[in-house]
This record gives sequence, structure tokens and C-alpha cells, in this order.
Amino acid sequence: MEPSILGSFGQEIIGVMSPVSLCMLLVVLLVYSLSPSNPFSSSSPAPVRTVANLVYTENPSDTAAHKLEGALLNALVFVILMAIVTFVLVLLYYYNFTNFLKNYMRFSAFFVLGTMGGSIFLSIIKHFSIPIDSITCFLLLFNFTVVGVLTMFSGGMPIVLRQGYMVSLGIIVAVWLTKLPEWTTWVLLVALALYDLVAVLAPWGPLKLLVELASRRDEELPALVYEARPTVSRNEGNQRSSLAPFVGGVSDSGSVELQAVPNNNGPRDGSENRRSSEYTAIQVRNLENVEGERDRDEGERSPLVGHSRERYSSDGNSSEYSTVVRNRESEIVVDEEMPPLVDLLGMDNEREQVRRVGIGDSVIASRGIKLGLGDFVFYSVLVGRAAMYDLMTVYACYLAIISGLGCTLILLSVCRQALPALPISITLGVVFYFLTRLLMEPFVVGTATNLMMF
Repeated sequence: MEPSILGSFGQEIIGVMSPVSLCMLLVVLLVYSLSPSNPFSSSSPAPVRTVANLVYTENPSDTAAHKLEGALLNALVFVILMAIVTFVLVLLYYYNFTNFLKNYMRFSAFFVLGTMGGSIFLSIIKHFSIPIDSITCFLLLFNFTVVGVLTMFSGGMPIVLRQGYMVSLGIIVAVWLTKLPEWTTWVLLVALALYDLVAVLAPWGPLKLLVELASRRDEELPALVYEARPTVSRNEGNQRSSLAPFVGGVSDSGSVELQAVPNNNGPRDGSENRRSSEYTAIQVRNLENVEGERDRDEGERSPLVGHSRERYSSDGNSSEYSTVVRNRESEIVVDEEMPPLVDLLGMDNEREQVRRVGIGDSVIASRGIKLGLGDFVFYSVLVGRAAMYDLMTVYACYLAIISGLGCTLILLSVCRQALPALPISITLGVVFYFLTRLLMEPFVVGTATNLMMF
């Protein structure tokens, strides 16, 4: 029975959801620690001026209609600029400016870790009154930044360390984006979810073009992505079947015989039953008798499987073989299921084509699921913005985001193509936030206040 498609994705799903959950948790803790007790009061600091609010700066005295209009303009400008930048990156990658893109990503990571991360680090030191001198602080920050850049863009580094720095990069950017005005944040999240849907699935979407170009060149994406590599590159069935042609037994005289014969599941005609698989045996010196009795004929013999094109039966996806292991006393028949990845001698072109497809799927599976750093950032921004209101909204948004990410990964395992990770999670997160804030929280608070639920 063929295993389920989702069987090999279990560990990878956990490997993606765990860092996403960790990133959101740390962002919530930082927002609670560094934000004022009442972020909506007049004493709260002014929002930061970024590319996300170039057109309109929100004021508490503005009307709801004015805030919504300004937030829509900010989101529109931000999405247009992001689309332009993405198309420029695609053109640079198309004309093989790979070194420029790598240096640009190194500079971006260094800037984020050094300046934005340094600002958050100084805020933590000031908030918790940590006794540390300026020289030590500078050395710690410099080492953290340099090691992070080397880890993310150099080979031979531990994958756990690289994943940790990718999560740290997402946390830093998300904490900064939580300083955006409230209306701009929510409208921007919805706009980015729609843009991600179009950019990945549309025929001329920039992200779709980038993924197809990288896949055609068999290269890594020129972007900051989190890679959840599976612990086992191939499933257990493939590993077991790949060793099937070498299963054998040693008899008392040191003779090894291996024969590949078809697994007879039904009646066969007499001519096919009379067929026998040809094999060649070579004599190997017995290591125990290297210094004596070299002229003995008894020794270990290692068969070579050959001319097995007449001995397999295909059902479309896999071929079933049985291996016969003989010695003097008994004959053991071992049934093995051999997938198309095994290259047997004398196979026709159709089997070779199936084998190439199987190898492609194995390579894709060995690379693991990749999640863009922007997905980490905007998941955490949503939860961080919810943390500024109430913990109940944080729980609701977290469950919604994780549920949406799980649905996206299931669709990824079925469709087997690049899919946007923002639309489902962001949509569920925004809907759950407003439902919890407008409906669930008044109900729970009202029942608890009237001692109906406690």
C-alpha cells in the first residue's frame, strides 16, 4: 500500500510551526516589555516614520473615515513600492547579477542586526536597568551582527545556528513594525496578503517568476528564507528498497547466492515460469586466509545482479521483486518493493523517465519546506499588534495563524508547487482579532463581572 502524501511532511510541518511560534512569542514578550502601559494614551510615543506610512501619519484626533482613507493610501503605496523592488530583483537575477544580490542581502542583514537590533538591545538594557558599560555593549552587538551575517550567508555553518539567526532577524523587524499606527497596520496586513496571493499564483507574478527561474537554474532562491530540513531525506521504504539488490546470505562454505525473481501474484504461463535471472559470480579472497592456503577454491563469492530486465513486473508506479537467499540448508524468499528510483540494467526509456521524476521528488523532499522571512515578520506583527490590546486577542490570533499555516502546508503537500503563506493565516488572524475584540471579549468580561462565569 502506498503511504500517504502527508506522511513525509509531518516532521517538516512541526519544524516550520515551532520557529513561527517562537518568533511570535518573543515578539509578544518584547512588545509587552517595551511598550507603555496604555499605548493609546496621549503620552505614548509618536509612531515611527517608515515607508509604510509615507503618505499619511495617523493622529488620535482624526476621524475613523480619515484614518481608514489614510491607511488605504499608505498600504497602496507600500504594495506598489514592494512590487517594483521585487521586479527589479527578478531582473537582476535574470541577468545573473547574483553577486550583487548576495552582497545586498548581506548589507541588509548587517543593517537590521546592527542598527535596528542594537536599538532594541539598548531599549532592553534601559528598561531592565542592566549594568553594562558601553565598550562591552558595543563588542557584544558587533559580534552578534558579524556572526549572524557569516552564519546566514556562508557555507558549512550549523543549520540550527542559521535558523536561530533567521528567527532573530524576523523578531527585530516585527518589533519595529509594531510601532506603526493601528489602522495602517491592519490595512497593510490585508493588502500584503492580497499582494502575496497575486505575486505567487499569477502567471506574471514577480515571486512566481523568481521561483521558476531559480528552479530552472537549480539554484537557491536569492532571498532570506527559513529552511526546515527534514531529519530523513528519503522515506524508510526507499532506503530499504535501495539496499534490496545487495541482500544475501553466506553459507557454510562461504558461497553467497543472490537472485532477483518476480513476485508471483497470479498465474503465469509456462514460458515465463521457465525464465531464470542471469547473474555473474566473482571470487573474492577470504581475508582470514590471506597468508595461507591461497590455492583454495572456497571463498566468499559476491554476485552481481545482471540482465534483470526480464524479471520485473511493473504496476505503473513501482515494481515488486523478491530476493532469494540460498544456502545449504534452506532457501529464504524476501519480498521487497522497489520504487522507480532504483536503476536496474536493461530498463526501457519509460522506466528511466519515471526514475528521473522520482529523483526530482526526492531532491525536493530533501531540501525541506522553505518559508519566507516576510511570513515570520507579518505573522509576528499581527500577534504583536493584538498584544497591545489584550491577551485574549493574542490567543485567538495565534491559533488562527497556526491553523492557517497548517492549511497552507497541507495544500503545499497536495499541490507540490510554491504557495503563498500569508493569505490564509492573515485572513484568519484579522477576522479572529476583530471577532474576539468586538464580540468575545465583551461577552466574557460581562459574564465574569456578573459572576456568571469565573
